[in-house]
Amino acid sequence: MLGVLPTASAEAIKQAYRRLANQLHPDKHGGDPRHEEQFKAVATAYRTLGDPGRRAQYDFQLQHATRQAEAQRRATAEAAAGGPSVYKMPTPAPAPPLRTRPPAGARERHYQQRTSRQRVRFNRQDFWLVAIIVGLIFLFGISAKIVMDRVAAGTSYQEARRAFAQGQWDAAYGLLDESLTFRDDYAPALRLRGQLAQDIRHDYAAARADYEAALLAAADGQNTLPTPEAARLLYRLGRCQAQLHQPQEAETSFSRALRLDSALAEAHLARGENRLLDLRSPRPALADLHRGHQQYARRGQPVPLGYLQAEGAALAHLARYAEARAVYFQALESQPEDGRTLFLLGRLAQQMGDTTSACAFFQRGGKAGYSYAVVAAEKCPQAAAGF
Repeated sequence: MLGVLPTASAEAIKQAYRRLANQLHPDKHGGDPRHEEQFKAVATAYRTLGDPGRRAQYDFQLQHATRQAEAQRRATAEAAAGGPSVYKMPTPAPAPPLRTRPPAGARERHYQQRTSRQRVRFNRQDFWLVAIIVGLIFLFGISAKIVMDRVAAGTSYQEARRAFAQGQWDAAYGLLDESLTFRDDYAPALRLRGQLAQDIRHDYAAARADYEAALLAAADGQNTLPTPEAARLLYRLGRCQAQLHQPQEAETSFSRALRLDSALAEAHLARGENRLLDLRSPRPALADLHRGHQQYARRGQPVPLGYLQAEGAALAHLARYAEARAVYFQALESQPEDGRTLFLLGRLAQQMGDTTSACAFFQRGGKAGYSYAVVAAEKCPQAAAGF
């Protein structure tokens, strides 16, 4: 049917089928029934010979039919020659096969040879597979630990905030230490612990270390700080540096805070005081103190007493005595018997040549318990009158 030899290879059978299927396809002959039957016959033949198992079975059937035909032929020849064939049983004629061919060879039947069992070996691919699995397990463990540490740090920080709001300073400090044990770069916990160290314990070195660590974590991108919070954190850092007698570092911190938030009045006042008392720069100090004073006034809040005293001192240093006196009296309105303000008023009166008023202010300051006012009052002509 396919027009190939019985010993044809599988590739030759496949090519013959494609050629005949292309020639006999019914669509090329207008649906001719004769070509359609031939096309089906070719397809049936290829289904038998194209499958190794079916072809082997078909070869066996052809071989069996050939042997039977040969036996029948010999029996017919003996009968024609007059030989003894009376005792032989008649053999029915077998049905002729579709086509005869010699049996296929072992290679054509696709026999599979059994191979000996090989010893399992650990190759490079297996090594990398195991390494990747171990690495993934390690990364999963690290990720889980990081997540758990972050959760524990956040929980301890929230409890510390509640304790801080209730005035439980020691409990809040301990909870913040616990939070930073789990996550040492947690900026909110560092900022709050620094605030406790600065305002409650007056440990300015510890507060400075916490503030610097919080700013470093924010700079590295590990924590994000809103701009106003970052400015206030720099302001607090500058206050600690000023208390630790580091005026240049304090100047840098205050200036950085004001670059982030120019409306931060506290930073203006603190930088002005630092410039006046430590850097000995009265003119820029007065500009900062005056601007901070204005910002407080716009907010409707009173300026802290110390900054009023610093502003008056800067004005006095620049020989603007009338303005200095007005600022000092404004400070005196908030605390009428503040010894330091009274002493500064006495010094201002001395600079203006009013010795009587100066001694009066010194005596009032001495009665308020300000030691420098006591010393100054003893040098006055009225010291013999006592106070």
